[in-house]
Amino acid sequence: MDWTALAKEFVTLLVVIDPVGSIPVFLFAVQNVPRQLHRRFALRATAIAALVLLAFLVGGQLLLETLGLRLGSFQIAGGVILFLFALTMIFGESKPAREIEEAEGDHLAGAVFPLAMPSIASPGAMLAIVILTDNHTASIVDQALTAGLLILVLILTLALLLAAGVVYRFIGKTGASVISRVMGIVLATIAVDAILGGLDALGVLDVEPPTVESPLTEPINKVQ
Repeated sequence: MDWTALAKEFVTLLVVIDPVGSIPVFLFAVQNVPRQLHRRFALRATAIAALVLLAFLVGGQLLLETLGLRLGSFQIAGGVILFLFALTMIFGESKPAREIEEAEGDHLAGAVFPLAMPSIASPGAMLAIVILTDNHTASIVDQALTAGLLILVLILTLALLLAAGVVYRFIGKTGASVISRVMGIVLATIAVDAILGGLDALGVLDVEPPTVESPLTEPINKVQ
């Protein structure tokens, strides 16, 4: 068991899911919900996000291959989208501010939108899951371990949501914004590595492998 690789995958999933960034979204979504239902609200949102992400883990690559798309191409596309997503986290409105604004237009399904999607099960998380569980390079055991790490990150997310009031009072709106931007910088770096890995997989570039492998840039076999 490669503990270093597992640690990298865990950090990758932690960055793209961004549990801390979901705290202000949760607090806004439950402001008109009775306090005794907050726990159920958090559980429902986390469960929906888990189902979405696990569905991508199981069937995301199958869908791509059914459409005749190469994973190298998907890795590049995913890297580009991750990079654009990272730019919005760094230079634009912070993730919490943007999603709270979206929540103001829909109070009836707060546990689903924007908390479960796109705050927890973000587009970046969906793309990362497919790349991390490539059927051609990752064994069933490796994919199961990735699924376990995903569940672990979601449990951490749930724990933070349940303690949202205390955490937000401690870090404040400014703290949540700073953390979101720092994670955006890390995510941008991961995105560039993913693009380079996809170009290498397609044979467009001969990229020298990094000293330490990134979980999103491991070699991807071409889909015939």
